[in-house]
Amino acid sequence: MTKGPVPKATPESQPFWDGTAAGELRLPKCANGHVFFYPRTYCPECSSSDISWITASGKGVLSSYVINERPLPMFETEEPQIIALITLAEGPRMMSTIIDVEPTPDNLPLDAPVSVSFIDRGDKKLPVFSLDK
Repeated sequence: MTKGPVPKATPESQPFWDGTAAGELRLPKCANGHVFFYPRTYCPECSSSDISWITASGKGVLSSYVINERPLPMFETEEPQIIALITLAEGPRMMSTIIDVEPTPDNLPLDAPVSVSFIDRGDKKLPVFSLDK
């Protein structure tokens, strides 16, 4: 997982990447209280441009996944990857990777609780999730 493309920060996403560097999952929140992801200049719920950032709990549930048996060559791995849709405790959904579990459907029950951690990728830290024990 440490090999692969390195995300580029944009002005809208820089607070997110600053958070991951600090070991925090930060999410944008509008003045009307809507928490959302991916970072952008307006709230997708109400179109407010009054955006601040919160530190999320890092907790969520596994909503969906695919076991990628053939990762792209740029990832330089033969291991299957679990690409997951995580519903965060704060409400938004985000795509990420599940780590530290054998990639079989029996080990990946939907709605299983998950927690965030961070891995290095170039000069960035990427959020990844593990099933709660």
